[in-house]
Amino acid sequence: MALVLYLAACNRQAAPNTDVWAAVDGKQILRQDVEKVYRTRVNADGPAPSQEEALSLKLSILDELINSDILLDRATKMNLIASDAEVEDKFSESKAPYTEEEFQKKLKDSDLTVDDLRGDLRRQLSIDKLLNREVVAKISITDQDIANFYSANRAQFNLPETQYHVARIVVTPRPDPTVHNRKGDKAANEADAGRKVVMLEKQLEAGTDFSELAMDYSEDSSASTGGDIGFVGESSLNQSDPLLKKAVLALKPGQVSTPIQTKDGSYNILKLIAKEPAGDRQLSDPQVQQAIRDALRSRKEQLLRSAYLIEVRDEAHVTNYLARQIIESSGKLPAGN
Repeated sequence: MALVLYLAACNRQAAPNTDVWAAVDGKQILRQDVEKVYRTRVNADGPAPSQEEALSLKLSILDELINSDILLDRATKMNLIASDAEVEDKFSESKAPYTEEEFQKKLKDSDLTVDDLRGDLRRQLSIDKLLNREVVAKISITDQDIANFYSANRAQFNLPETQYHVARIVVTPRPDPTVHNRKGDKAANEADAGRKVVMLEKQLEAGTDFSELAMDYSEDSSASTGGDIGFVGESSLNQSDPLLKKAVLALKPGQVSTPIQTKDGSYNILKLIAKEPAGDRQLSDPQVQQAIRDALRSRKEQLLRSAYLIEVRDEAHVTNYLARQIIESSGKLPAGN
């Protein structure tokens, strides 16, 4: 047994140095790569996280970077890397809401350069192109799938009260480290929250897609779904902030509210996607069919994305040195880290 343990230890590749936190097919992910993202997800003005909380978040970020490197490598092999023109279009779009001074401040606060931002945009666009080809393009929802879902969930379509399909963008002056959006953008204080809401309102007035803005900027757990919080019954609205209830009731499907500041200092921008009156909803209703189609597509896409990531990760050679160091030091990084 001693010989087996000795051989296992010999075969276990040591980190090249303490600043290398992972390797993906020979490509190193450095401590500074993780720390840069980490700084965007921790409120500098709030209480410092415990060592365990900080390490847990860094492990999560490192795992995201590992997955990103694997997917980018696959996109490269399939000639799906975003073009310069695509990157510039996205760069201009991300810069448009800000003055040059505001844009430079955003970069500085995020510890990014213009080249860093362009690189991040190229990476994300390339991964999106890969997933669109390998996952989204393979999703097919048939009329029979819709009929089967309707039959199996018949009670869901007998509404005892009016239902409001709502999406929201939330901005709070007290960032929650457990909530993330695609840009890692969070207001640090009340003044910053006010400026951010004005920017979002201008973007919406300019025609920017609500769900894209929610995914990029909303400081709420619904950011990952484009702000979509699903259907809310009229009785549930009675339990929310009266200002929010009043706004929902005043909206027509497709309309977006002005920013609403609630008692806790947070801002909400609401969109009414649909309104369903009480009563029995038939399968012949186009809205029912579309709602089922969207739900089935979302489920299938989530499943296929997860399966695809597992598949490509199994094919990659990954070494997570940070995880190893944390285990070997019983939850603490060795000296020098």
